[in-house]
Amino acid sequence: MQQTQHPHKTNHFKAVFSGSVGNLVEWYDWYIYAIFSLYFADSFFPKEDQTAQLFNTAGIFAIGFLMRPVGGWLMGAYSDRKGRKAALTLSILLMSGGSLMITIVPGYSTIGIAAPLILVLARMIQGLSVVGEYGISTPI
Repeated sequence: MQQTQHPHKTNHFKAVFSGSVGNLVEWYDWYIYAIFSLYFADSFFPKEDQTAQLFNTAGIFAIGFLMRPVGGWLMGAYSDRKGRKAALTLSILLMSGGSLMITIVPGYSTIGIAAPLILVLARMIQGLSVVGEYGISTPI
């Protein structure tokens, strides 16, 4: 007896796989920030006090988590209007954009206080996007 695969199951697999890859990309960015913050803290903050650098970097990491409820609300509303695929794409683009901002921003020694402010903005964008991944990528 020959088994046929239902298109419905193929679509679910594709959705779950795509959502999982997106989720991996999203959390990879958070993981990289947390691990490498020890190494780049002195790039974004004054060099006088290493402890203050690390606390500031950890505080900015926390800002991303504080943005998650706002991101859930915004991404949920966007998903309701534009659809899941558009919201998932936006979520991944926002996360990537935040990561790109962190990568290309000049350090404190070059642009002063603007460096940590841009870092805060990038983490806020990442915080908005990460929560959009969960509800959007879950198949119904």
